[in-house]
Amino acid sequence: MVIKVFLASSSGSTAIKKKQQDVVGFLEALKIDHAQLDIASNEDNRLWMRENVPGEKKPTSGIPLPPQIFNEEMYCGDYDTFFDAKEDNTVYEFLGLTPPPGSKRKVAEEEEQEEGEEDKED
Repeated sequence: MVIKVFLASSSGSTAIKKKQQDVVGFLEALKIDHAQLDIASNEDNRLWMRENVPGEKKPTSGIPLPPQIFNEEMYCGDYDTFFDAKEDNTVYEFLGLTPPPGSKRKVAEEEEQEEGEEDKED
């Protein structure tokens, strides 16, 4: 599975550029396989992104701004939902991925399972 990040290579907005860099940099730091799809230079990418962002997630203008994040065809979210997942340490779940062994989230899950098994033994 490849995470698709839709971005605009020639955005005039500094805020959008920073958000795009934040998402891509974080995915690279975690070594998560991803593809950067440019909506500024590729009309097919732009149309696909606009058509596949769910209606309730589109802004009032109707045109979703980059970055938009997908796991293959499944919509994950925009920058704000990505940021929330990052803050909550739930990025893997946000992306629809299984946390790798040794990650904070995976260790927490394993500890919860062990505690649940100990409770059953008592």
